[in-house]
Amino acid sequence: MRLTLWTAFWIFLADQLSKYIVLYQINLPTQPNQTYEVAPPFLVLRMAWNKGVNFGLFAEFDMRWVLIGVALAITACVLWWVRKADMGRWALLSAGLLVGGAMGNVIDRVIYGAVADFLNMSCCGFTNPYAFNIADISIFVGAIGLVLFTDGDDKKKTA
Repeated sequence: MRLTLWTAFWIFLADQLSKYIVLYQINLPTQPNQTYEVAPPFLVLRMAWNKGVNFGLFAEFDMRWVLIGVALAITACVLWWVRKADMGRWALLSAGLLVGGAMGNVIDRVIYGAVADFLNMSCCGFTNPYAFNIADISIFVGAIGLVLFTDGDDKKKTA
């Protein structure tokens, strides 16, 4: 459980620090066309405020508090599961990634009413129209990790 909480803490901190830098140091929302080229086309900071779920789905609906509630419920369930199950190191790390990312996006929704997305990566003639953030990456990797590194058997393993 300790590994999960520490991982969540560091992911949350990295996510919020990156958002602070982009919003208040680079001041990306006031840039022309809301972009800042870091290593074009591989990495461009492109400001996007996501009020919806993945890829901005359902952004036209006011779902701010519903999405906050869902993220908090999922976080609580994952932490309960981690506490009750006998998970290996990679599963605990994956749970921390998911929890830290979810909390990073929850804070955005509470403070700004939307998630601050700004990382945009393109390559090889393909222009990616979507932006994401550290929290989004962590949630995705954490969810995949939980699928891969848990066997679905929550009973204590006996050797």
